[in-house]
Amino acid sequence: MNYDIARKKMVQEQIASPPGDRRPVTDRRVIDAMLKIPRHIFVQEAFAIQAYNDSSLPIGEKQTISQPYMVALMTEMLALTGSERVLEIGTGSGYQTALLATLADRVYTIERIRPLALNARKCLDSLGLFNVMLTINDSEDSPIGWEEQAPFDAILVTAGAPQIPDILTSQLAAGGRLVIPVGSENDQRLVRVVKDADGELNTDITIGCRFVPLIGRQGWRAVRG
Repeated sequence: MNYDIARKKMVQEQIASPPGDRRPVTDRRVIDAMLKIPRHIFVQEAFAIQAYNDSSLPIGEKQTISQPYMVALMTEMLALTGSERVLEIGTGSGYQTALLATLADRVYTIERIRPLALNARKCLDSLGLFNVMLTINDSEDSPIGWEEQAPFDAILVTAGAPQIPDILTSQLAAGGRLVIPVGSENDQRLVRVVKDADGELNTDITIGCRFVPLIGRQGWRAVRG
């Protein structure tokens, strides 16, 4: 399979000119990053041939890599210019992390599941993306975020929360942007929060989505058994 051709087709048909009522992603930097980063290396080998399809895919540990359009849209909503310090909650496969690392100055990313974190680190290093600090935190009682490294210019959460966590908005710098799925465990809306110079929060609720639950204080409790 020619992955370069598949990646170009993915960007053109799913992101720049998406089907249905999806709005196109127009940020040229985001589009260029999606053209550059090889999504197939972030999925299990058995699914590599499907890596550029318009769908999420399993990555093991009962987790998934989000569909390309959702990844591009959430990235565009952060409005990155290249100078930002970005916090990512939920490293997962590392694909979203790679895009952020291409578009920002520094990325701080947190993953709960050790095998996923180790594989993501391997993929990121293979691409020479050494501006990523990755940590593992598997405690459901821990505060969400990375307070020691705050404030952040942008925060991206790749898991659904029952509400916008105050602990994350407190870690935003003035002018910072937070993008997070909010709703029930099975149905969320994508929310963008912008903190103005006075610390006030301006919130936009956008499209429906479905992500795995955000675990931790102000998130959901881990499922047992």
